[in-house]
Amino acid sequence: MSIKKLFNTKVGLALGGGGAKGVAHIGVLKALEDARVKPDYIAGTSVGAMVAAMYAFNVSIKTIANVARDLTLAQITTFKLSKTGFFTADPLKEILIEYLGEAKIEDAVIPLAIVATDLKTGEEVIFTHGPLADAVCASASIPGVYIPLKMGERTLVDGGIVQSVPVGAVKAMGAGVIIASELGGVGVYEEPKNVLDVMRNAFDIALSHRTKEEVKEADLLIAVDLREFSIADNTERYDELFTIGYDSATKELTKMAWYRKSNLLLYVWRIICLLTPFKVPEFFKVGKN
Repeated sequence: MSIKKLFNTKVGLALGGGGAKGVAHIGVLKALEDARVKPDYIAGTSVGAMVAAMYAFNVSIKTIANVARDLTLAQITTFKLSKTGFFTADPLKEILIEYLGEAKIEDAVIPLAIVATDLKTGEEVIFTHGPLADAVCASASIPGVYIPLKMGERTLVDGGIVQSVPVGAVKAMGAGVIIASELGGVGVYEEPKNVLDVMRNAFDIALSHRTKEEVKEADLLIAVDLREFSIADNTERYDELFTIGYDSATKELTKMAWYRKSNLLLYVWRIICLLTPFKVPEFFKVGKN
């Protein structure tokens, strides 16, 4: 750990994927605002990319909530049979343009990163510049379901394959204190009822192992139990999802009360981690649960 990192208290917020469960992210944002925690950087994957994009461009939480309240997976997709998929995310692109115009990522009020995956190279692609709507659509394009998005020489799909919760993205942007909002943090899955459910569970399980490693670098992890909610449509349970996100974030944020009161304790904790060869007592690991 460098001296620069030791005294870096810029907050980075990473919003993970999860389809229609993403309403919980809005509750998390509201809890952060109520606690007067303002992100200096924000990154998103899949549905987290959509929420992060709107928030980064200063769209109010109330407006984001109004957009999300009646939104389903079906409403942000258009059927288009192709050799590489069955749907496009064109309706999602239209929603983003309606609220943000032909925005460029680099013009965001809060520095923003959107994560996608290049199917040809296997590389993670972290967008910090370029057309916002295209980057978000690429990040949300579930492989095998959505037609991959072509951008230049790249063939792009869901960023969750490489960074389900984009902790690494906000860290690379310069964040010293990282808050991660994970929508699949329980590790329990619904009993599959059909072949699509089997495929989805297998995909989610594979991602969960990578996610466990990613979130270890977060100083504060908000992992919400959403096993009873649909990945496709939660319009009738919007308030429940919002409240779970809000309450989960509020509970975890109490562990950062010391951070808001005095950055000195943050420095002490990091110095201990840096200098002591013995195991750090659990008391000092409040942000690592």
